[in-house]
Amino acid sequence: HVRFEESGGGLVQSGGSLRLSCLVSGWDMALFYTMAWYRQAPGTQRELVASIHNSGNIDYGDFVKGRFAISRDNPRNMISLEMNNLQDEDTAVYYCHPVGAPPDISWGQGTQVTVSS
Repeated sequence: HVRFEESGGGLVQSGGSLRLSCLVSGWDMALFYTMAWYRQAPGTQRELVASIHNSGNIDYGDFVKGRFAISRDNPRNMISLEMNNLQDEDTAVYYCHPVGAPPDISWGQGTQVTVSS
């Protein structure tokens, strides 16, 4: 079955940068037309951070404001998220997942991003 393994999170000071990676296994990622990064902070609902279609079309959450860049590498079954100028409100667990996936496709463990001021 398909699995998502997120990595690259950590503790960073406000204004700092991190690069998140997600390895998809058990499935050809190219068959997921749109892949995305989501995040969930304690006590909040999971929200979309950025998505990327196989065509190259990209969308970002309004809060990104030019700070993040999503990319995908289908031959390597990986997607990445370059995050710059991180702020306290970016603190959350970040997940990768295909957009519109059926509920039986499990989510990964996520990677924790903590921004300290």
